[in-house]
Amino acid sequence: MTLKDLNINKSWTLFLDRDGVINKKIDNDYVKHWMDFEFIDGSFHALKIFNEAFGKIVVVTNQQGIGKYLYRTEDLELIHKNMVYEITYLGGRIDKVYFSPHLHSENHPTRKPGIGMALQAQKDFPEIDFSKSIIVGDSISDMEFGRKAGMKTIFISEEKKNDDKIDFQFKSLLEFSNAL
Repeated sequence: MTLKDLNINKSWTLFLDRDGVINKKIDNDYVKHWMDFEFIDGSFHALKIFNEAFGKIVVVTNQQGIGKYLYRTEDLELIHKNMVYEITYLGGRIDKVYFSPHLHSENHPTRKPGIGMALQAQKDFPEIDFSKSIIVGDSISDMEFGRKAGMKTIFISEEKKNDDKIDFQFKSLLEFSNAL
């Protein structure tokens, strides 16, 4: 199967992980302030293409740094407000950002690979059909999230990974957008 076989159109929803997909991850740390946030090269162009291709675009991100008291919910909301502003200003779109502040050890249903954030998005946007949705992420928990919800999965990594939870793999968000 190829991406073209999916016949992606405005009835489809794109779920995006944040760190390592839209912005650069900080090794052994968290993006705690807007000044720490750095878009990955090509993200803006990719999001502009996605704006034309998908009906809904949402971000789903685990943010356990809040649960560890390393930054506040207000700090994260400012980061997301600025991220969405920059993306929109440059022709892209994010319809809503969902985050889970819970620790990995809590096994909270909103924390990926749990599908609580997907269910929240579907409640906010009832037109979301998980069988016509794609999750793009850089971790196997993102792929598990997609599988549990019945989505197609796209793994972002420079290194090839063989895992049956991965439907497609690209080196970057830009490479994925160019394949549409």
